[in-house]
Amino acid sequence: MGQGEASARGTSMEGDCLSCIKYLMFVFNFLIFLGGSFLLGVGVWVLVDPTGFREIVAANPLLFTGVYIILGMGGMLFLLGFLGCCGAIRENKCLLLFFFMLILLIFLAELAAAILAFIFREHLTREYFTKELKRHYQGYNNSDVFTSTWNAIMTTFDCCGVNSPEDFKDSLFRMINQNHVVPEACCQRASQTGELASISQEQCLSGNMMFRNNKGCYSAVVDYFELYIYVAGALAIVVLTIELFAMVFAMCLFRGIQ
Repeated sequence: MGQGEASARGTSMEGDCLSCIKYLMFVFNFLIFLGGSFLLGVGVWVLVDPTGFREIVAANPLLFTGVYIILGMGGMLFLLGFLGCCGAIRENKCLLLFFFMLILLIFLAELAAAILAFIFREHLTREYFTKELKRHYQGYNNSDVFTSTWNAIMTTFDCCGVNSPEDFKDSLFRMINQNHVVPEACCQRASQTGELASISQEQCLSGNMMFRNNKGCYSAVVDYFELYIYVAGALAIVVLTIELFAMVFAMCLFRGIQ
């Protein structure tokens, strides 16, 4: 009689534990679902925004690609969250296994991306960008992706060169445009029109510091995105933690379903 009661009590505890894991997994996957919905919303908003971001994105091929990456990630997280929620509530072993394998692949891909970013971190230094700018920037050839991207960055952030306008000395740009000290993208946006604007641009192109942007783009971009970088890092840690817990709960629930 005692053994029967102990067995029933054990079975009841297992059922309660399984039910707890089920609802915890639902909560974690609902958070993943919300995260995917948020990324999808941000991506769509940037693409259809009538002012502001759309012009910047359209002018910059890297940002344009980044928007579609955000949309892809949002769609994948949206699907993952939906599968996880359905698998948990319905206690479907097939859905749970598919969810576990899919989130494991994403987790490994994110881990590989983080390792690659650490290995190639030297490619994000001032020296690397300066060397590439001197070698490849042409100034006015907007059919060249590298040149058009740099033009968009300098125009958007009101900056010039990587460190300063001095970066254009002994560069491909100076070889192609010997009469210009800096490219037009470095010039301050003139509030005047007509002849005065033309004079300001000529002064800028000839190297007059009063008519050009003198701040380097490396500092300008880092200053602008500094807060967003920390927020993105914190969000990445939160997402990885949620994915780990979701995988653990999925496997526990999978093994507990009879």
